Amino acid sequence: MPKRVLCSYGVDVDAVSGWINTRTGAPANPTDVSRGVFGATIGIDRLLTLFSKYAIKATWFAPAHSVESFPSQMRKIIDAGHELGLHGYTHEFVSTLSEEQQRDVLRKSIEVLQNFTGKKPRGWTAPAWSTSRETVALLEEFGIEYDHSFMHHDSQPYYLPSPHLSTHVETDVSKPASHWMSPMSALKASAVIEIPANWHLDDWPPFQLSLSQASTHGYIDTATIERLWKEQFEFLYRECPEDGSFIFPISVHPQVSGKPQVVLLHERFIEWINTHEGVEWWTMEGIVDEFKSGRLKGVSVEGGV
Repeated sequence: MPKRVLCSYGVDVDAVSGWINTRTGAPANPTDVSRGVFGATIGIDRLLTLFSKYAIKATWFAPAHSVESFPSQMRKIIDAGHELGLHGYTHEFVSTLSEEQQRDVLRKSIEVLQNFTGKKPRGWTAPAWSTSRETVALLEEFGIEYDHSFMHHDSQPYYLPSPHLSTHVETDVSKPASHWMSPMSALKASAVIEIPANWHLDDWPPFQLSLSQASTHGYIDTATIERLWKEQFEFLYRECPEDGSFIFPISVHPQVSGKPQVVLLHERFIEWINTHEGVEWWTMEGIVDEFKSGRLKGVSVEGGV
């Protein structure tokens, strides 16, 4: 059997929500809000055209605020046969929320997406990939089948370990050293499947200029990122056994990848990937189904990484 590569686009439709999530209650910059509107309109249209050109079905993770604020644009995504997943309400950083707030946001987001699509969303990705110790347990509680936020592996699906089932001690220098000098306990799997996140396959840090986010750049040459993405794929493809498989999840944002120079990058990259034998394009829920069925092996991180 030839090797099998399941590639996937995860599209975070942050739109306006990410810009009005100031986390301090401070007024949002109207120019930043306009960037979100661009993403929800021009950006979505350009990515839909891109995916249609290459017959790709993607997973679009949408804050419920985007669904309720831009319903006609979001309807285009559904009508084109793409998957819609959870991404908070207004792109709240989960690590800053209480457990009650996390539960309220998850409940409301599920309700909005289910009413919009007619079916319960199966997947979730944390805004800014900022998670909490309660995250996995809450996903289990609400019956969410898979997550796309963690990084125990970079190219294989796995059952996500739960922080509630393992322990570690943070270094607290206000206490004697003996307090923190202990290993973490073994990892224990939850019922949630992980489709790994990867900052090095994300368009936001290199291509989105934000004066308030030190991690963003905005002016990176697209050829640099194209080479970075190709090198990751080349290594995984080379190291994958002839009868093996791996997944290649790419994370993008319409207000970033909807820019002309980044659309051209995606065109070149998709065409290059498609020259490799065994490449298939899947939604993330489709990858989850393959993993559950046993047709895609994945890995286990239970008991250690």
